[in-house]
Amino acid sequence: MEVLFDDARFRDECNSDKALVRRHNVQRAKVIRRRLDDLRAAPTLGTMRTLPGRCHELLGDRAGQLSIDLDGPYRLLFRPLAEPMPRKADGGLDWARVERISVIGVVNTHD
Repeated sequence: MEVLFDDARFRDECNSDKALVRRHNVQRAKVIRRRLDDLRAAPTLGTMRTLPGRCHELLGDRAGQLSIDLDGPYRLLFRPLAEPMPRKADGGLDWARVERISVIGVVNTHD
């Protein structure tokens, strides 16, 4: 899957082990890298349902975004990139047809 970033600073951070560890911590940096590697290796978003991290769609003010668990309350947030957005007959996102995403960042979704 093609993985882009909403924020150039976070993209640069993810490309530097030192910067990633400095901003987060050793444990979270490793998990962020693992989740990004999983996303890049997946042919579509549908593959993420079978991998660790509990990839799931968000609701409320974060509708249209998805998250993957990191550690504690921290999640890697991203959004699908497609025009038009692939939908199933019931109106839900068709994960099997999402081949591009944009990473928003790491957030505590419970704040």
